Amino acid sequence: MRRSGISVLIVTLAVTTLAVAGCKKKPPVAFPPASGGPATPAGGGNPPPPAPVPPQPPTIIDNPPVTSTAGKDLNAMTIDDINKLENSPLKPIYFLYDSDEIDDASKKILEANASVLKQYSTWVITVEGHCDERGTAEYNLALGDRRALSAKNYLMSLGIAADRLRTVSYGKEFPFDPGHEEGAWSKNRRAHFMLVSK
Repeated sequence: MRRSGISVLIVTLAVTTLAVAGCKKKPPVAFPPASGGPATPAGGGNPPPPAPVPPQPPTIIDNPPVTSTAGKDLNAMTIDDINKLENSPLKPIYFLYDSDEIDDASKKILEANASVLKQYSTWVITVEGHCDERGTAEYNLALGDRRALSAKNYLMSLGIAADRLRTVSYGKEFPFDPGHEEGAWSKNRRAHFMLVSK
């Protein structure tokens, strides 16, 4: 009798458990739409979000787009705003490794810079000499100085007064490109022009 009472109790518990489990609400099932659009869950609601797109590698642009100075009144702009222009009216020049010689391409850039300085006859600029990361700090400071002086002297030969041209060498302290290969180094071997007075 005792054994049949336990059996009845076990059967009752099992039936009750199954009944409760059967009463749980089933989650809606998504069916593909007939029109070929996104699936909608049963019972309405918002469609599920689209599957994530795998990340793509960044696109490297060798020549990033620049802001044009066309249409800008440089006389109305502040010195800082002019110096921040991506397409500055004063273009940098670049040097070969361990050289302060101005090549033909750089001469053309300096001629264009001289035209700008003649147009804006009150501008005073600083010619910054820069180097790549190779060599000692002392050597690169001296090389940067020679580069700045080369650019200054060429501008003077084009008729720009010496008192409008200052020079400074930063050596390898302020690289334009932080890379450690020739592509970066060639951008860092430069004379850069900064407006200091209008």
